[in-house]
Amino acid sequence: MKVENAVFPGPEQIATFFGAPEDGPFVMVNLLKFHEKAQYPDGSDSHLSGREAYARYGELVSKLVEGLGGRIRYSGAVTGLLLGEVEELWDAVALAEYPSLAAFQAMAMSPEMHAIEHHRKAGLAGQLNIRTRPGPGF
Repeated sequence: MKVENAVFPGPEQIATFFGAPEDGPFVMVNLLKFHEKAQYPDGSDSHLSGREAYARYGELVSKLVEGLGGRIRYSGAVTGLLLGEVEELWDAVALAEYPSLAAFQAMAMSPEMHAIEHHRKAGLAGQLNIRTRPGPGF
């Protein structure tokens, strides 16, 4: 299995993700990899770590998620790997619950999201977003 972190999805990924037929509640698994130092384009806040820059985004996006009827179910630091192999571990994991794909898309395209996106971009070296559906898992 090839794993490739990214900060933004490509056009094909966007079309596939938002073109999915189901539109019920889902939980997004976020596997996060941070820059060692924040990467703001104007060079501001260079004293911040990537994790600290992303925490600014996290605090603000949590309010957006809650405003659309979702919630942050869990967030925490990655502390080890028991099974499998990866070149480099992610730094953090977050689980965000959304009421629907339409609600998630509205949030992602909102002016409020665009206003805070720079903190996300400054903090993240890359991430994986995995949409999961409630139900029997195994």
